[in-house]
Amino acid sequence: MNLHHFVVCIDNADYPASLERCKIYQTLPDEQAKQRQYIRVIDESGEDYLYPQTLFIPITLSSELETAIVKAA
Repeated sequence: MNLHHFVVCIDNADYPASLERCKIYQTLPDEQAKQRQYIRVIDESGEDYLYPQTLFIPITLSSELETAIVKAA
């Protein structure tokens, strides 16, 4: 079972300094943000910020890949 959640950025037009298109990002749970159609993402700064959900597509990673990404971060 995956412990972390990941998304791929599909649109960074309004956030070119913070997000890269086609890059995998880790997300953090945030129910209030979800209700407002936002998602909490650990971005290029290494900090977590809210972004519109429409900028991302959720993905499921294999356990091996998830471990490697989390370890590298």
